[in-house]
Formats: sequence, structure tokens, C-alpha cells
Amino acid sequence: MQNQMMTASAERETVPQRLYSGLKRLDRIPHDLIALVARLSIAAVFWQSGQTKVDGWHVTDNAVYLFQTEYRLPLIDPWIAAHIAAFSEHFFPFLLVIGFASRLSALALLGMTVVIEIFVYPDAWPTHGTWATCFLVIIAGGPGRIALDHLIAKRFTRSA
Repeated sequence: MQNQMMTASAERETVPQRLYSGLKRLDRIPHDLIALVARLSIAAVFWQSGQTKVDGWHVTDNAVYLFQTEYRLPLIDPWIAAHIAAFSEHFFPFLLVIGFASRLSALALLGMTVVIEIFVYPDAWPTHGTWATCFLVIIAGGPGRIALDHLIAKRFTRSA
């Protein structure tokens, strides 16, 4: 009887109502999944970029050359900038993958993205906007439950 009533009410729904209820199901996508995908995908972008700057444990001459000739950041020596970038593009993505200090790591890489957008590739705003969106998901909503940050927070809130 109840199934018949539900079927009858579903049949009376208009097309916009059906569309709306179908779209409302998307609200069920858990933030944990969204944050995990954001963390892993943006970490891969920066890790791969960092890999182009190193040979083993050493920053390549080519990376320094790019900072001297193409990137030309103001106020910072190209050798230092190449080393900071190589370190940052390995360290912060690693932290994002394991979900440790996730919001701070995302904030650091968002800052790096802003510098790249303003000083290096100002026409690449669609790409940088996509990166920024991943970072903002993590900064605003946290890394989700599949992260060391969550385990640490859970332990501290349990003992408090």
C-alpha cells in the first residue's frame, strides 16, 4: 500500500521537481571524498613540477636557469627561488597526501599559485583558478576524515 502511494506521488511530480530531487542527491557526496580527491590531485600537479627541478637530491642548473630567464621573480635571487620552489613542490604535496598539516600546506601552495599567476604566467588564470579551488576546498573544509589531521584532532578532542 505504501509503495503504491509513493509511486502515485512520484508520478505526480513535474519534470522540474524530478530534476531538482535528482540534483539534491548530489548533496550526499561526502566532503571526505571531495577533500581526498582535491588533496591527491593537486599534490600530484605540484609533485610532478618539483620533479622537473631536481636530479636526485640536487636542484638542476636548468631549474635555476628558468628562474633567471623565464620566471624572473622580483626581490628574490633565482638560485634561492629555485631551491625554495623545489623544496615546496615536494614537501607540501607529501603533507597533503598523508593529510598532515593539510590546511597550512594548502595555504602555502595557494600562495605559491598566486605568485605564479601574478609574476610568471598571468594568462594561465584558468589553470591557476582550478588549482586554487582545490586548495580552497581543503583550507575551508579541512582534509576530511581520511587524513592524519583527522586522527590527531580526534585524539585531542577525546582526551579533552
